[in-house]
Amino acid sequence: MTFTRRVLVTSVTTVMALGAVVGVAMPAFGQAVNDLPNPYTTHQGHFTLPDGRTWGSTSAVDIDIDGTSIWVGERCGANSCAGSDLDSVLKFDADGNVVTSFGAGMLIFPHGIHVDSDGNVWITDAQGPNEDAPELGHRVIKFSPTGEVLLVLGEAGVAGDGTDHLLYTPCDVITAPDGSIFVADGHGGQSPNAPPEEVARIVKYDAEGNYIMHWGGLGSEPGQFRTPHGLAWDSRGRLFVADRGNKRIQIFDQEGNFLEEWSQFSRLSGIFITADDTLYGADSESSDTSNPGWHRGIRVGSAATGEVMYFIPDPASEPGGTSAAEGVAVDANGNIFGAEVGPRQLARYTR
Repeated sequence: MTFTRRVLVTSVTTVMALGAVVGVAMPAFGQAVNDLPNPYTTHQGHFTLPDGRTWGSTSAVDIDIDGTSIWVGERCGANSCAGSDLDSVLKFDADGNVVTSFGAGMLIFPHGIHVDSDGNVWITDAQGPNEDAPELGHRVIKFSPTGEVLLVLGEAGVAGDGTDHLLYTPCDVITAPDGSIFVADGHGGQSPNAPPEEVARIVKYDAEGNYIMHWGGLGSEPGQFRTPHGLAWDSRGRLFVADRGNKRIQIFDQEGNFLEEWSQFSRLSGIFITADDTLYGADSESSDTSNPGWHRGIRVGSAATGEVMYFIPDPASEPGGTSAAEGVAVDANGNIFGAEVGPRQLARYTR
């Protein structure tokens, strides 16, 4: 695979409806897509932490602008960094060695990560404060590659859902070529019994962090969400949202206009699209109750046509809780990296 950073155009081209794409056989909405080839080999234990440190849960993984280094947001050897003095943001080289780390005492629940075109590292903190971390959470932090804080969205420990600067358990963040910032806000709400006031939206800011607009709301209609868990751009500048609780991808233009919804990639927690529009979708939670008939794992297909071509299944024979990759990223050589919450590891998949 030829690696190019995920660069998008600023004008959005509306594409044909999925069913009209010539030559692509698509499953019926909701029909499970499990029986696909798996050309990938799974590698565990590739990444080495400093002596005395063990992996915690991680859902945050992205690729550096060099194309081969890997950035990870790791929850301090547990499933929370509350009360920890460990760095929660780590950069690994291609051989799996830590080369940079920072973020100690700044994040309670590192969740989503994005490396922008300048190499800056954005992290979402997707929980609110607790007694061990009374002044953390509800923020997006932009770090330089060396850990300098460049911008903060939200206010530490303060929840909000309006048209001001406040956020509520933000899941993911991504930037556009003009510097605009998009935040998937609202980690709760995926249960059908979630209260109607639960936050579930996409928030857009300018490059300086000034609020522009938001869209969404809790629900299952087009443009609504039940946990907007992951974000990615395709080559046309369309914003793909992993709408986990609704078991679908929703696709929007950069002004928040709904374009399409897809179910064939399953109940996605993480989503990554390369410059050639290959889509990698990580399903870490499908089960007989949450998504009957679907198997957990990473589905690989096309963001241009919606076709699903490959499936890397969850290695657990009887998965429970959260397993398999929740976050997903792909390097310059086509290697896939899966950030796992339940198993507490960063897996590597090669062809």
